[in-house]
Amino acid sequence: MIVTLTSKGQTTIPKPIRDHLGLHAGDQLDFVIEPDGRVTLRPATSDVMDLAGLLRQKSKKALSLEEMQRGVLKGATRHT
Repeated sequence: MIVTLTSKGQTTIPKPIRDHLGLHAGDQLDFVIEPDGRVTLRPATSDVMDLAGLLRQKSKKALSLEEMQRGVLKGATRHT
């Protein structure tokens, strides 16, 4: 799909793309520049249920911030 960029650097994400990504008004987007120069767009918001299991359990070692962020990103990428 081809979209037009405004003079303010804005564009509209076409409805089929919004539907595919499950995007809604107010959602945040993550633009990632890949090593090969491609740019990947993915939702930066995730459902609270995606965080299930990240809380410390007495029998397990606590997660670092980096491990928690990877878990959130992993959940977000499942929606793409």
